[in-house]
Amino acid sequence: MQLKKIILLPSFLLMTSMTVQAQEPQVIAHRGFWKTIGSAQNSITALVKADSIECYGSEFDVWLTANKQLVVNHDETFKGVTIQKASTKVCTAIELDNGEQLPTLEAYLQKAKSLKTKLILELKSHKTPEQETQAVINITNMIKEMGLEKRTEYISFSLHAVKEFIRLAPEGTPVYYLNGDLTPKELKEYGCAGPDYHLSVFKKHPEWIEECHKLDMKVNCWTIDKPEDMKWLIEHNVDYITTNEPVLLQKQLNKPQ
Repeated sequence: MQLKKIILLPSFLLMTSMTVQAQEPQVIAHRGFWKTIGSAQNSITALVKADSIECYGSEFDVWLTANKQLVVNHDETFKGVTIQKASTKVCTAIELDNGEQLPTLEAYLQKAKSLKTKLILELKSHKTPEQETQAVINITNMIKEMGLEKRTEYISFSLHAVKEFIRLAPEGTPVYYLNGDLTPKELKEYGCAGPDYHLSVFKKHPEWIEECHKLDMKVNCWTIDKPEDMKWLIEHNVDYITTNEPVLLQKQLNKPQ
């Protein structure tokens, strides 16, 4: 009987490990939940809507303005205004498609304090490394002052920005790289929490998903709006899926696979 217990124990531990690893992906709303009435991309309403449907996280984009303030928006030039070259006053005068004003990061985070969803903050690639370093300093200081360090994760296409977040954010803060050109081993060496890559990268290198898990890293994939792509990622055990269709993804996750 004792020998049987010893033999069965490794099998039990293996099954437990597989069960933990095979947990369903978490849903991240891309630029918030904006495909709904009264919302708009990167608006404060989109953040609130993502929280209301219990998304794991709400992704949003951040720029440094000409006067070194932080605003939330995706495009480098939006409605005729190039954000890096404009003042905060000019940027926040822009009206979003739902009638809100383009938000400062401070206003966005103030609202986030009353919500539960994780903040998936993307720093856009700026013209110079110096701008990105300044932005990372300002962002991490503001996140700390707001008491949101445990709810914030960072992503960027800029490897410099990624390295700066790893350097300046509290140890253990999840920081992901978006560009798709680094292997899991390289990401681990830099200190990344994992890759946050386009689907095409994982279709080319599906083995990277398992490699990341063996290295104790998480895997995110963007921006997934088609049911067949969602199904492929669910079957391949990614940890997070970023989507413009969070309700559709939630339905896919609740379907028998």
